[in-house]
Amino acid sequence: MLEYLTEDLRNGLQQAAARTRRRSRLHVQLGDTVFPVTRMWATGLAVDADRLTHLRGLVDLYDGPRHIGHCLIIASVLEGEELVCEFKSFQPISDGPPVDFERTGEPVAGYLPAY
Repeated sequence: MLEYLTEDLRNGLQQAAARTRRRSRLHVQLGDTVFPVTRMWATGLAVDADRLTHLRGLVDLYDGPRHIGHCLIIASVLEGEELVCEFKSFQPISDGPPVDFERTGEPVAGYLPAY
């Protein structure tokens, strides 16, 4: 049905759809520059190609202000309006300190808080 519309109308509809598309809280930070992530899967992620044409190396992944992890991106390919990046490894950032023993059961609830 879109093939019957004029070129100006088609471009206007595509721009309106891009503006109303739900924005993800996920973003990649490379140095001081921030790039929003359009979609993510187990072995990669996609970024808008209008601001970035090539991405490779170690980048930080954030969900809003919370640091999720480090991604080692080994390949990036332009596909349409997206830059599709494949990463070799993803190292999640934990909220607590690492432990050198296995935690079994529930933690004790009767401890007094430290001031």
